Amino acid sequence: MDPAHAVAVAGWESHTTRLRFLICRCFRLPVVSSLWTPDGEQPIRPARSDTGGGGGPGSAGPGPSDVLDDEAMIEQVEEMRRQLAESPVEVVIANHCYGLFELSAVYLSQLPPLLAQARVAIDAMAALVDGLEGRLGEAEPQLRDGLSQLRLAYVQIDGAQRAGAAATEGAANGTSEASGPADGGTGDSGDSTGA
Repeated sequence: MDPAHAVAVAGWESHTTRLRFLICRCFRLPVVSSLWTPDGEQPIRPARSDTGGGGGPGSAGPGPSDVLDDEAMIEQVEEMRRQLAESPVEVVIANHCYGLFELSAVYLSQLPPLLAQARVAIDAMAALVDGLEGRLGEAEPQLRDGLSQLRLAYVQIDGAQRAGAAATEGAANGTSEASGPADGGTGDSGDSTGA
């Protein structure tokens, strides 16, 4: 980016021409098997050496194949970052909103529904959709519709749960009242005439 074209956003000025992210190369998380890009999930397939150069179970430390794996992974991450930088920001944010929609739907579809978690995911999607109103491009109408559907589903499920809890509580209270008080079912604890 040309420094002459740097834009101050919300009072912040860019002092660098390129954003820099720290990449920790000291360890690798084995649970990360893919990286999200605008084209979808991209599997991370580190190059493996068939020579068994060490670094496997029982070895004393990282071998040459592990160094190649790290280098290949760094190259893949850089390529995915390049693809991400070439994508319009509206598309990237819309994809995150779709992910939040799916996350909300997963929580709402559990038995019993996980309403507290669903509410956080719905609120996160609302923060993006409502906060970026008019700036999400052609996906905005679908995102607004999806957000409305999630909110409606949340209210319906929450209402059904509350009604079910009230009915259960009422049935429990009604059962004990149906048997009547201990005085024979009249409801009187004594003579009300005062005689």
